[in-house]
Amino acid sequence: MTPDAAPDTGPGTGPAQGVDRIDVWLVPTDQPEPVVRALRALLDPAELARADGPDPRSGRRFTVAHGAVRLLAGARLGRDPARLVWRRGPHGKPELDGIAVNQSASGALAAVALAEDRAVGVDVEEVRDARAAVRLARRYFPAAEAASVEADPLPAERFTELWCRREACVKAYGGRLVQGFGLPLAGPAPVLLADPGALGPGPCRVDDLPAPGPFRAALAAVGARPFQARVRPWRAPNDLAMPDS
Repeated sequence: MTPDAAPDTGPGTGPAQGVDRIDVWLVPTDQPEPVVRALRALLDPAELARADGPDPRSGRRFTVAHGAVRLLAGARLGRDPARLVWRRGPHGKPELDGIAVNQSASGALAAVALAEDRAVGVDVEEVRDARAAVRLARRYFPAAEAASVEADPLPAERFTELWCRREACVKAYGGRLVQGFGLPLAGPAPVLLADPGALGPGPCRVDDLPAPGPFRAALAAVGARPFQARVRPWRAPNDLAMPDS
């Protein structure tokens, strides 16, 4: 099985010298039942336990997101995706030997990031209700950022953009979300965060990613070097599952 090979969303010449390339796939998690079953066969017991939770739709989406991660990482490493063994960081971040990998899911969309030689974090979020966005910004963001959300003509979109940047940065370090609430992440993307505070040593680069419809997404990478995200849609490989006859 091989991951989808859709064309890049950006220039095809690749990153300039001194710029890292980070691969990101956007994964629609509402997939046909044969695909869900085939991806389920790749999961380990802990993943299966989470997939078999009380909400069947959430379980199917979890299966697709985590199965896609295994397919993509396995293809990059040249290993059987069903035999990949996750290590857990101090706060539970899943990690693999030989490659930096991170994933996020919200509603019917997931994002998977793969990189070489630097830790990465990716986040995707469905845009929230405007009133909830203002309330959460007041509670969790630095005062200036909360005010910018409240003053924005599209407060829900602005809040979600800033929330994604925070989540991506926290996930790059494998930290806890509370450690990212005070980070100054406003301004035009990409943002170079010189001091990530309690998360760990800086700097950290954070950039917004293109995302469809009601979603926003961001990517973070630990270190000062610039990066270029190659963002592609993921489609189930043709040989993953055949429709029921």
